[in-house]
Amino acid sequence: MIKLDVISDPICPWCYIGKTHLDRALAERSDHGFVIEWHPFQLNPTMPPEGMDRRAYLETKFGGPEGATRAYAPVVQAAANAGRSINFDGIKTTPNTIDAHRLIHWAGQQGCQTEVVNKLFEAYFVNGQNIGNHAVLAGIAEACGMDRPEVASRLDSDHDLIATRARDSQIRKMGVSSVPTFVVLNQHLVSGAQPPETWVSIIDQIAAQT
Repeated sequence: MIKLDVISDPICPWCYIGKTHLDRALAERSDHGFVIEWHPFQLNPTMPPEGMDRRAYLETKFGGPEGATRAYAPVVQAAANAGRSINFDGIKTTPNTIDAHRLIHWAGQQGCQTEVVNKLFEAYFVNGQNIGNHAVLAGIAEACGMDRPEVASRLDSDHDLIATRARDSQIRKMGVSSVPTFVVLNQHLVSGAQPPETWVSIIDQIAAQT
């Protein structure tokens, strides 16, 4: 077993691209032995609970529409290179992701964490859904085999809210300031959306040492 901790946010396009690269490497090395666990990092921890109009958010963050276009041009190119088409025009809301992170945590307790992460990426980047919306999150949970009424009830409460925020804070105190960040075997840090060949090399190096 090779522990791979992934620190990410489901509204981070680089996380989506990085996971695409990782998945391709894992498919190429099917005996990789990685056991993956996902951890929370909110890109916008002060985002209002209801989220924010995406256009207003981007133009505020990047100093206007031209700044937003320039900032996202590398993302669009990297996604295309990875074989992903991100539906930026379909995304109307930049959500607060604390509840998405709570769902990821609960999914980990039920053995479907990566499946839920996949569905969150698809919902946001492909379908343009608001993954801060409780109904959307409950639907994703149900699609992954989780109990929808139970998840909906938890989302409407403060269940694991403080713990999820504390985990995010702890990760920042460890020095993580951007995502995706990967931790291999609790000691080797890999930052950014690394290409598949980098992951294949890492897997081969680990195999040679064991």
